[in-house]
Amino acid sequence: MSETHGDGNEHAHHHACANLFGCSDEKGTGIIREDIKDAAFDNRASDTLLHMDEVDQATLDGYLSARGHWRRKFLQASSFMGALAAVEPWFARLARAQESGVAPKRQSHRGGRVHVVPSTKETVQLGVYDANLAPILTIDSGDVISFPDTWSHFLNEMQPGVTIDTLAKLRVSNPGRGPHSIIGPIAVNKAEPGDVLEIRYERIRPYEWGAVFNNPGSLGTGLLPQDYAQGQIKYVDLDLRAMKGKFMPNITIPLKPFQGTLGVAPPDGYFPPLSPGVTSSVPPGPHAGNLDLSELSEGSTLYIPVWKPGALIYTGDSHAVQGDGEISLTALETRMKELRIQVILHKQKNLAWPVAETDSYWIIIGLDKDLNAAMTLAARNAIKFVATRAKISELDAYALCSVAVSFRVTQVVDIVRGVHALIPKTIFAPQLRREMTMV
Repeated sequence: MSETHGDGNEHAHHHACANLFGCSDEKGTGIIREDIKDAAFDNRASDTLLHMDEVDQATLDGYLSARGHWRRKFLQASSFMGALAAVEPWFARLARAQESGVAPKRQSHRGGRVHVVPSTKETVQLGVYDANLAPILTIDSGDVISFPDTWSHFLNEMQPGVTIDTLAKLRVSNPGRGPHSIIGPIAVNKAEPGDVLEIRYERIRPYEWGAVFNNPGSLGTGLLPQDYAQGQIKYVDLDLRAMKGKFMPNITIPLKPFQGTLGVAPPDGYFPPLSPGVTSSVPPGPHAGNLDLSELSEGSTLYIPVWKPGALIYTGDSHAVQGDGEISLTALETRMKELRIQVILHKQKNLAWPVAETDSYWIIIGLDKDLNAAMTLAARNAIKFVATRAKISELDAYALCSVAVSFRVTQVVDIVRGVHALIPKTIFAPQLRREMTMV
């Protein structure tokens, strides 16, 4: 779609004003370097995936709900103290949720089939969304996708022992992005433009290592290439039981694993195509994609507008943790032992931009090459969200966003920069909060 402004200029790259929120004069132009190459893997298998209809008990245990785990522990407890120990973590979480006024879980959705999608040369694309490819898998609304043993964002080249020189050579051989690997496309039955995909992050489990690096300054990547001519790669051992990373002997980092990239095929014309139907996977946009939004950890939900028939889902960029901004170019990059998501289709909701939700926040996103424009867009989107969902005036929503909503820089290194607004759920009365749904 296009939107016409008072000056007569038409912007084919921008979705028309949604009936919910997202209208703005600020546009993400997202200019992409034309020297980004096509996908590295030309030969594809159309269906090399497994449908996990039957699982053994060990596998089934991994798919039990939190309540199921609690009930099993409770029944196995042999004494009152054992029972108390079994329920204590669950009870504590419930108590904290009640104290904060936030429900411990959002409304459940009946699950469908579980599909297992391995990372292989047949399922991984290198640096592009390619709408011309046949889907590697087609799922129904409510289905669950399990991605075992994901590749790191930079293929598997960033495993411990690889030097920055190797990574720099990989980037030089793949101008503009480096070996930026994503899994897909995965189609959703009956998904059409104007629909919304609800992506529920059910399980995010990384490997025991991560790496953060900056390229040599001559490559011009990251926020401060002019300040640091020398590149560096730093490996960090992860203690997954304590959920901490050992950055240095006297410095530890709390882990918060999340998937940096998850999106759908972008709208035609929003980014300059590399070739018909092929666009870079580096910049985020109205299709979500490489948002690098650290709040999208296990238990969170991402809502993505659909722009192409089938939606065509891609994911990649596994992170153990990231600071807002991601200034050196990378988060603590890793691989996932398993990423598991549930995909729910909502018909004709007409969102203009991706939005997200956690138990504590509604998260509204602004994206643009200009960080100031991204901030303006995030603010306008947040104001419209609060006004429409809370049924208050935009002037009151403007004031509320100023006193109660935090705006944070998501990332500044993916060509299109991001700002996200954190709207705390606890400021709204319980009944109103239940009414303030995303879709």
